[in-house]
Amino acid sequence: MSAVRPSEKRKRVIILGSTGSIGTSALKVARDIPERMEVVGLAAARSTAALAAQAVEFGVKQVALTDAASLPALASALPDDVRIFPGEAGLVELIQAVQADMVLIAIVGTAGLRPALAAIEAGCDLAIASKEILVMAGEIVIEAARRQGVAVLPVDSEHNAIFQCLEGRDPEEVTRLILTASGGPFRTWPNDRIAAATLGEALKHPTWEMGRKITIDSATLFNKGLEMIEARWLFNVPMDRVDVIVHPQSIIHSMVEFIDGSVLAQLSHSDMCFPIQYAVTWPQRVKNSLRPLDFAALRQLDFEAPRRADFPAIDLAVQAGTLGGTLPAVYNAANEIAVAAFIEGRLSFPGIWQTVARTMEVHQAEPHAGLDAILAADAWARKKARGLLNSG
Repeated sequence: MSAVRPSEKRKRVIILGSTGSIGTSALKVARDIPERMEVVGLAAARSTAALAAQAVEFGVKQVALTDAASLPALASALPDDVRIFPGEAGLVELIQAVQADMVLIAIVGTAGLRPALAAIEAGCDLAIASKEILVMAGEIVIEAARRQGVAVLPVDSEHNAIFQCLEGRDPEEVTRLILTASGGPFRTWPNDRIAAATLGEALKHPTWEMGRKITIDSATLFNKGLEMIEARWLFNVPMDRVDVIVHPQSIIHSMVEFIDGSVLAQLSHSDMCFPIQYAVTWPQRVKNSLRPLDFAALRQLDFEAPRRADFPAIDLAVQAGTLGGTLPAVYNAANEIAVAAFIEGRLSFPGIWQTVARTMEVHQAEPHAGLDAILAADAWARKKARGLLNSG
């Protein structure tokens, strides 16, 4: 047997958000390629039974749980030799305590930002599935990774596709990054019907099985707006070179257009195991049990322009990403508050982007902001958005 090259070693991976959809897909990858991926740390919010079962299956001896009220239940479900790191601080403590090669962050919302910076500080490669990290603090995270000499690897299917198409090419060779969007459940709905959309209708995503928040973001196209800002930082291109095309089949995950007019695309079935595995095994490709494409069965791939007037999230993202500084954090935070209000039945579907737009309008953006300013803008936006909701 030939020797394993350093880049082909078994990678020690911490998974933050291991009980969610991305986390469980990551564990599927670990089962599929155990010779290349070893799970050495797990973290969840409050799903104690699932977290305990994962820790036992993979022999993980160090876990984190952010919900303090659930700690006794987790402790009783785990073997005595498993160490538990509690609370939000426990995510950072877990990273500092475990010798890992990579930290995969699949925590929804802003809670992954400090763990991401802790992973970089610890010299771990960062696999990012949480859009909010780079939306809020892309400039800070990318610069920190550059200083530490660690890789920032995208796990979102769209960004992973662009990453594969670029393969280290000079950003100046790129004309456009073209993010594909399924269009969500309301892609063909008229504007007046969208205005009356219910929670149940918004949760019927045509392609992906995801958590509530990200599924609502897909229905509003805020997920695509967040991805546009994220792409701007991941791939070092200005916002005016980040574009969106609706592709209902979700087979082409994104494309890159180059200055010579050529376009490269990455295709696969809609399964998050594909981008997760590539992030773990990069720069190599490894055989697996995932289903390959049958092009004869596909028959056709459709494309259409997004309806920006009916889904303003995209233009709001362009505004936030172009100005930068604290405004992307405001865009993200106001959306989180508005989505929660919609899920709770306190806000109409169009009220989501209306709340975000109104919050952005009154924010005094600070360019090239530091972490403290970004976190302060995040807190301000949440308070402002709640105030707008309460005032009607």
